[in-house]
Amino acid sequence: MADKFSGKTIVVTGSGKEKGLGQGVLQAFASEGANCVVSDLSIDAEAEGVAAELRGRGAKVATIACDVSDATQCKALVDQATAEFGGIDIFVNNAGIGFLMKPLLEVDTAKEWDRVISVNLSGAFYCTQAAAKAMVAAGKGGRIINIASQAAKTGFPHLPAYVSSKHGMVGLTRASALELGAHGITVNAICPNHVTTGLGAQQNEYFSKLLGFETVEAYVANMSAKNPMGRPGLPSDTAAACLWLASDDAFYVTGEALNVSGGEEMH
Repeated sequence: MADKFSGKTIVVTGSGKEKGLGQGVLQAFASEGANCVVSDLSIDAEAEGVAAELRGRGAKVATIACDVSDATQCKALVDQATAEFGGIDIFVNNAGIGFLMKPLLEVDTAKEWDRVISVNLSGAFYCTQAAAKAMVAAGKGGRIINIASQAAKTGFPHLPAYVSSKHGMVGLTRASALELGAHGITVNAICPNHVTTGLGAQQNEYFSKLLGFETVEAYVANMSAKNPMGRPGLPSDTAAACLWLASDDAFYVTGEALNVSGGEEMH
């Protein structure tokens, strides 16, 4: 096992799902020697399986439940991770809702709009604030990485709340970077294109029907053909970007929204 992040601790929200982006990020850091905190809405058997796999890579792992839409739980997540490992060096805001797909005129404001914004955007703010306070108190700097989306750069139909939340996450990234740089804390966003995680599979089902494809496979093949690199994204693509942004090599990079899209997004 490499040791590029030996002695460092990373917390990733929404990381308790197998084959998810959060798991992919933690796997990359575990393989580089980092202590890992698996966090999700609940720590169920699947989340425990994610943790067990990370331990198999030689990492020290803690599992902590957190509903990121609750500011008190976000602070508790940071406090518990700090108590477990002595501090937090890297915090990744990955938790998100993208499965509420519906035409703009049919979105239920209270149940659907509010829910997506509360998790995707408010949750990222609550966790950023809690993690930053802990990093400032520790005085060692740190890295905060927001997992945004191609939808942070481009609009998509039937996803008004999701697109709005991800655009907002880029604004949060920029505002946070301006204030936290003085403390040696960088804040950046990563904007992946479509990745077929569990959430991505739900999106495939929905949009293949919406766009008139006979099968999900035909929809994915069309999506791949339109990408300059010839395929959708993988969790490992986003994980590699996180590794770089968390490294010393990227210390002078902050406030950025980095596309990881195989050339599908270029602005």
